[in-house]
Amino acid sequence: MTTNPDSTIATIVARSTQAIPCLRYTNARAAIDWLVTVLGADARQVHDGPDGSVMHAELWFGSACVMLGSAKADERMPAATGQGMVYIVADSAASVDAVLESAVAAGARVTIPLHDTDYGSHEFGCLDPEGNFWDFGTYAPE
Repeated sequence: MTTNPDSTIATIVARSTQAIPCLRYTNARAAIDWLVTVLGADARQVHDGPDGSVMHAELWFGSACVMLGSAKADERMPAATGQGMVYIVADSAASVDAVLESAVAAGARVTIPLHDTDYGSHEFGCLDPEGNFWDFGTYAPE
């Protein structure tokens, strides 16, 4: 696939330094608790909406950020939940093993068992309580 180097969109994309997955949850507070307790996230920001919902939250896994909020239809987006996927790059195979142990202990549904890939990653995947897929591995795209 090629891009038009003169395109404004291509320029913006080429200058982008990161992509941040954004998820919506029916029970965002429970999701935050689960992600912190089970998967080791650091909830650095949680902002309430006027109705008590989670308007915006930032959860960090080392230097990787995932944003989330309460699912409710508004003028910006639909209320879809349970359709996202997040890949977290772990610093070591031991870290992956520790997250897997925590997920299994919490009753997470492991959908991809722990394995080593032919491209050098040690990884597993699981679903959070609302059906979003979380994949942890040692493969770091360059």
